Amino acid sequence: MKKPPSGEPKDDLTVTPPKKWAVGPPAVVHALGYSLGQTSPVRAGVTLLTMNQVGGIDCPGCAWPDPAPGHRHRNEYCENGAKHINDEATTRRVTPAFFRRYTVSELGRRSDMWLNQQGRLTEPVVKRPGRDHYEPISWHDAFELLAAELTSLDSPDEAVFYTSGRAGNEAAFVLQLFARAYGTNNLPDCSNMCHESSGFALHETLGTGKGTVGLDDIHEADLIFLVGQNPGTNHPRQLSALEQAKLNGARIIAVNPLPEAGLLRFRNPQKARGVIGSGVRIADRFLHIRPGGDLALFQGLNRLLLEAEDARPGEVLNHDFIQSCTSGFEEFTEHARAVDWQDILAATGLAREEIEKVRDDVLRSERVIVCWAMGITQHKHAVPTVREIVNFLMLRGNLGRAGAGACPVRGHSNVQGDRTMGIWERMPDSFLDALQQEFGFEPPRAHGLDSVNSIKAMREGRVKFFLALAGNFVRAAPDSAVTEDAMRQCRLTAHISTKLNRSHTVCGRTALILPTLGRTERDIQAGGEQFVTVENSMSEVHTSRGRLEPASKVLLSEVAILCRLARHTLGGRTGIPWERFEADYGAIRDRISRIVPGLHDFNRRVTRPGGIRLPNPVNEGVFPTPTGKARFTRNAWEMPHVPEGHLLLQTLRSHDQWNTVPYTPDDRYRGIHGNRRVVLVNPADLSLLGLQEAQHVDLVSVWAGDAERRAEDFEVVPYPTARGSAAAYYPETNVLVPLESVADISNQPTSKGIVVRLEPAAVRRDTTV
Repeated sequence: MKKPPSGEPKDDLTVTPPKKWAVGPPAVVHALGYSLGQTSPVRAGVTLLTMNQVGGIDCPGCAWPDPAPGHRHRNEYCENGAKHINDEATTRRVTPAFFRRYTVSELGRRSDMWLNQQGRLTEPVVKRPGRDHYEPISWHDAFELLAAELTSLDSPDEAVFYTSGRAGNEAAFVLQLFARAYGTNNLPDCSNMCHESSGFALHETLGTGKGTVGLDDIHEADLIFLVGQNPGTNHPRQLSALEQAKLNGARIIAVNPLPEAGLLRFRNPQKARGVIGSGVRIADRFLHIRPGGDLALFQGLNRLLLEAEDARPGEVLNHDFIQSCTSGFEEFTEHARAVDWQDILAATGLAREEIEKVRDDVLRSERVIVCWAMGITQHKHAVPTVREIVNFLMLRGNLGRAGAGACPVRGHSNVQGDRTMGIWERMPDSFLDALQQEFGFEPPRAHGLDSVNSIKAMREGRVKFFLALAGNFVRAAPDSAVTEDAMRQCRLTAHISTKLNRSHTVCGRTALILPTLGRTERDIQAGGEQFVTVENSMSEVHTSRGRLEPASKVLLSEVAILCRLARHTLGGRTGIPWERFEADYGAIRDRISRIVPGLHDFNRRVTRPGGIRLPNPVNEGVFPTPTGKARFTRNAWEMPHVPEGHLLLQTLRSHDQWNTVPYTPDDRYRGIHGNRRVVLVNPADLSLLGLQEAQHVDLVSVWAGDAERRAEDFEVVPYPTARGSAAAYYPETNVLVPLESVADISNQPTSKGIVVRLEPAAVRRDTTV
């Protein structure tokens, strides 16, 4: 058995030049090295050779789709996927002896990396009021404790049920069904903090909150925009699709405040040109944009396209599409022509000539795709930015046809599936009506709490019970000190988890850790061996079947935990067959098939190789908006205001990190080794601010009418960030993101647009939070 590490990682920082290409043989070496450090060669072989294969284990990492059956490589995974799946398959164990050794207070002082490296949770544990240790508790007593708390609340709305995208569709459906049968729509999820802005903007403009692009469209596109995303780290298998697109003749435009290695060149380790050759250049054009300048960029492009149509009437815009499929075009064009070029250039930091060259690329392309991620969605004006991207696509009819469309790239395995299953605090009446018809109870209709509003409600004492299905809510959420204080106000907090994380150390009066099966493990229930389903970023639903023996004989599956909790809490009040659902997940999918459009005959269709592609109305020429047409929108020009002497900070993840959990203290693509407490700043800005390389500084965020927030002791690293901006890793810098700093309309935290100043670390102020 692998022994857990005895100490914290070293703090010695080494900086090397950023890489100019991603993946290649080093990625294979790092993936295997980490995997074999966690588990045996045999177990690693089982996970890696079945991952993302038909009938195998779906990668628990990102949501990038798999190639069609028959077109998948035998090693259909990336470096980070290999690390993540074997991080779960680790042979390290957290036993009751571990909790006797460490107090909750001591665990709270450990790093995210150390907590994760201790291994798999094996038994349910409870922290009683006034105590500082977790201690064992039987499953029966744990469910009785949870049910007693839930039934004692004055209102169901005093409970919150959070979900991470790691959960499968069946568990997500059961959780939302239980929450609504209990009486609340308080169903926040990780999408509230990553792609909520995309959903709001796409619903408003197209009538659907999902992207319109499939993997084949990527291969067939003439021009692909990669905007505010870093595929080399956050969804590396996208690089294989981009490589194929380039070989098919596509051009790629990368738009980002940092010149990431994965945006520059890809060396595919499964092909000779990636091993002994120089690989494939990804970006034909790189726009080094200021954070938050993407709205202005697409406004500039849209104005240029309108002016090109003026010069060549009938040759630039797709008038047939605009006339038959859209509304609001005249109002949009009036506004677009009035956007001032000085504002566009100020917001983007680009020269007009750079934007005009992009326009020329667009005019030469029949099929255009825009991909984006959290570099777009985590800004105050994120929703208008996505709406402006849709305006751009509609001008030349780049929706609803092959090789074209809108592609929000989700970074978490099943976050899109959770939403399809009903994990949303504001599900439409059509879904709630279907629940009522299928199960015979009246679901609550009032909108519930999202993630930000859940934190506010806990802080104010309006929420007393918090249950998390997977995830690490405390570290994923903004305003770390405020979030932790809010969690501690709860009477009871509970986490369904596979491994330790920081959220387990931030406890309500009573706290429970409920250990669960991982996606890699066999799931045997009364009805036999079970599989679960997941939905990727391109609306494909397929199976995932674990292959390893469970980490402990007492582990329960996510579905079993939720079904037993529902039975203990609700008894037989609703008539929902919780015991049958636990025994046979096919019974859950039968019910889903009658509630979720596109999942009819779910059990039979999902087991076919490749699974089910959910229909997208846009691709059928249907726009379920109030007008029945896609909507052009008028979006006011906006850019973040950064006072003199300050920078605009974006939080980001390192290459050796999955969501909130770093696997090592390194970020080799950016040349950072040994320490994560660094701030990346353009050398010209360092000179202007009077700061020096390797200087230690505090990051202090400034928020109008509120106390300053401080992240202490970061080392300055000169780096080619866009002028006027800085970058640092999360979750260490989530403390700087005010709870009230959210995107308009979507209420998503603005983690890519925080105004900060850098103070020499010796300076301290009384306003520190």
